[in-house]
Amino acid sequence: MMILVTGGSGSGKSAFAEDCVIACGEMPRIYIATMYPFDEESRKRVKRHRDMRFGKGFETVECYTGLSGVKVPEGCIVLLECMSNLVANEFFREDGTHENTEVEILKGIRNLKTQAENLIVVTNEIFSEAASYEGETEAYQKVLGKVNQRLGIMADSVVEVVYGIPVYHKKGGDFHEKSVEQL
Repeated sequence: MMILVTGGSGSGKSAFAEDCVIACGEMPRIYIATMYPFDEESRKRVKRHRDMRFGKGFETVECYTGLSGVKVPEGCIVLLECMSNLVANEFFREDGTHENTEVEILKGIRNLKTQAENLIVVTNEIFSEAASYEGETEAYQKVLGKVNQRLGIMADSVVEVVYGIPVYHKKGGDFHEKSVEQL
């Protein structure tokens, strides 16, 4: 099963996604970290997320680009965080796929779905901002929007976390019934 979790910055989406993983019970837990720690602020965010996961039984796999090459144990639960970082990495980094970002990421998601029992993908809601962007930033937003739309279609459940409260836009599958309802 696949669940897509979205929300704005500080919405509680990461904690919600981790709670979903825990609610699934005792199976191998893989956390795919996509944030490249390129400055002090990003290093602090990485540390905060590591601290949140501490003691929860996650094995962390760092993946800044090339999601389609990631191998995880069969029957595990995967928490991929965060799609906006992965899209940015593929789109902007020298080792990224640039104009092929959408295709590469969707190939990677399909790869994970074939290996994992359950897949939780976290993404950011960045499209409600009043700011207007141009050039590469606008192109990045368009790619992230397309990826998020495709993930929403692929997902069994889509949840937006608003002020720590899950709002379901799509509910489905046993995954939802056995884990998300328990939260």
